[in-house]
Amino acid sequence: MGLMLCPADDDVAGPDISWSYYGFKLFREWLAHIEGFTLPEMVGFGGKRAWSSITTTLTPLLNHADDDGDLAPAQCAAMLPRLEEIVGERRQVADDPVLQRRIDDTRQLIDVLKYCVDKGIALNFC
Repeated sequence: MGLMLCPADDDVAGPDISWSYYGFKLFREWLAHIEGFTLPEMVGFGGKRAWSSITTTLTPLLNHADDDGDLAPAQCAAMLPRLEEIVGERRQVADDPVLQRRIDDTRQLIDVLKYCVDKGIALNFC
């Protein structure tokens, strides 16, 4: 069982990215760590820290239901520069397969977000 992030259109050939629920949890925890906080401390993830105390363009992705709803094209566009920066800071890391997986997932997510921005369509969580 898992989840998929995909463009909200009828193009079955369009890009998408999928994870197991656990894999998505690990991916978001990794991004949160890079941004200087941990997800378990946040409201909605078992903690008490308010999302308003966080300053990152990745908040719409990090503070979102796993498999319901969507992100607007403007939200997708706002996240792209930071995700591209994260990938740029962590070039190929062949000796760490877990980190390499996170980088590969980020690249794939970037492709999906760019598609949504270019087409002016939302990103669905399903």
